Amino acid sequence: MINEQIRDKEVRLISEEGEQLGIMSAKEALKLAKEANLDLVKIAPSAKPPVCKIIDYGKFRYEQARKEKEAKKKQKVTEVKEIRFSPNIDDNDLNTKANMARKFLVKGDKVKVTLRFRGREMAHTSSSKVILDNFFAKLEDVAVIEKPARLEGRNMTMFLSEKR
Repeated sequence: MINEQIRDKEVRLISEEGEQLGIMSAKEALKLAKEANLDLVKIAPSAKPPVCKIIDYGKFRYEQARKEKEAKKKQKVTEVKEIRFSPNIDDNDLNTKANMARKFLVKGDKVKVTLRFRGREMAHTSSSKVILDNFFAKLEDVAVIEKPARLEGRNMTMFLSEKR
């Protein structure tokens, strides 16, 4: 809230230099802000009494936007990439999929490895866990198992993340 939008009876006022001017009525504070050709901005509305500051509102909004943009730059968004294969995958295909997973992990993403079972393949789910273990063995130097292999319906899934 700025200037006339502030409806509180009393406010704690802070000057443009950051020094406390004490508790006064909102009208007095607004008058001081107008004399300085600046705006009265409510900074801490939940405080008792609310804290207001005499500042240039346009400059204040610009500074806030810049801080938010800077904070966004520092954030790292991790994606979950999925790699799927079936129980009758060949060694070369498994190596190709492992190389793709390696690229994802080095980039900082998590990898969801899914082993799909179709039809009669469901009868051999226990022996298929070896395939996921082999897959992880190829990535052991860069990956760590976040969630071990688990059978969920017709899929066996395992989550890998980058080794720290």
